[in-house]
Amino acid sequence: MANEKFSLHTRNLHRDPYDFEQLISCVPELKHYVFVNAYQTATINFSLPKAVKLLNKALLLHFYQVRNWDIPEANLCPPIPGRADYIHYLADLLAEHLPAVPTGTSVNGLDIGTGANLVYPLLANRSYGWKMTGTDINRDSLDNAQRIVDQNPDLLPVIQLKHQPDSRHIFKNILDSGEKYMFSMCNPPFHDSEEAALKGNFRKRKNLGQTKSKKPVFNFGGQQSELWCEGGELAFISNMITESSAFSSQVLWFTCLVSKGENLYPLKALIRKVKAVDFRIIEMAQGQKISRILAWTFIPQKDRTSFKRQS
Repeated sequence: MANEKFSLHTRNLHRDPYDFEQLISCVPELKHYVFVNAYQTATINFSLPKAVKLLNKALLLHFYQVRNWDIPEANLCPPIPGRADYIHYLADLLAEHLPAVPTGTSVNGLDIGTGANLVYPLLANRSYGWKMTGTDINRDSLDNAQRIVDQNPDLLPVIQLKHQPDSRHIFKNILDSGEKYMFSMCNPPFHDSEEAALKGNFRKRKNLGQTKSKKPVFNFGGQQSELWCEGGELAFISNMITESSAFSSQVLWFTCLVSKGENLYPLKALIRKVKAVDFRIIEMAQGQKISRILAWTFIPQKDRTSFKRQS
């Protein structure tokens, strides 16, 4: 656990071990799931969806002042520390062409596939004060995300939601003419089928020490649009890169998580093909898990400092 925490971004609020006394004071129900392991460390069973959801609820309240966060049982329950890392590395990327890490509503971002949990807009706003737009193809997920915003009225002016009516598109139907964003971000569907998603989750649960159940259970939850799509991660990101060229002047940095290292080569080739002028691969580590942010831009370096959002 210590190595996992140490590998997080230096500005990540979750580098220290969880203080379960503080977290339980935020969400008392969490105490029923906390135990001391063989290493004499307080923890929870991360294979239990309920325990993970209560931990997230406590983390979001304690560190980010997000009240009454909740998601339906069927939806993806994201690990907060790793999600926060994406936000902090995005801040570093934006700071490359600015005097300092930018804060406040002059920065706005677009979260593709925000889900019912709304986690990236919440973390981005609470960490840096950014204005965020979350998109999703699932109306029920957006309804739950809106409930979270409604429970935190100060978020109403800074987080908006948009429905994507066509699963074939990512930016089309979302970006209006003349609308600009400093960045887009996405945690894409990883698997290419439900069967692949279930197999992957079985391996994850085995690593967590829970494989007795015969019933297919996603320990972090998740629906189809969150976990799998035709062609999997490579097809989804390839579609995103191709479509981004049509909106090249409206987003300063297009970004997306890439879980499979072998997908980087064809994705980089596609970025070159669509004539992006620059791209980055930003590695992130949470313990033994390595993931990457792939970022690309069509804006020349000399114009990045003066890029202004319009939304």
